[in-house]
Amino acid sequence: VQLQASGGGLVQYGGSLRLSCTASGRTYSGYDMGWFRQAPGKEREFVSGITFYTRSTYYADSVKGRFTISREYAKNTVYLQMNSLKPEDTARYYCAAARGNLALTTVQENAYWGQGTLVTVSS
Repeated sequence: VQLQASGGGLVQYGGSLRLSCTASGRTYSGYDMGWFRQAPGKEREFVSGITFYTRSTYYADSVKGRFTISREYAKNTVYLQMNSLKPEDTARYYCAAARGNLALTTVQENAYWGQGTLVTVSS
């Protein structure tokens, strides 16, 4: 069971990046997939999630209107398009998959996690 994230990097304030997370090793049918982030010295926080059947999306307030999550079933991949990036978006971003709303801590406790990809936004 693997979730492989990629796409991080260094970007200037106001710039854009697209993160990708590809799942392998099992089927994620029925699973929400999503993204979390953890900045240095801070706790991990939920960023965004997308459901399996309806592709309904949900976001943390801090990224609404700037980030867009999507998923491609054929590639078992979820994307996070990040626009209008700010220095406070700097963090290591992790993808996750779980049955249920990823914004809920109870769901997070039973999620599959990928390794992180580092996003740095310079001011």
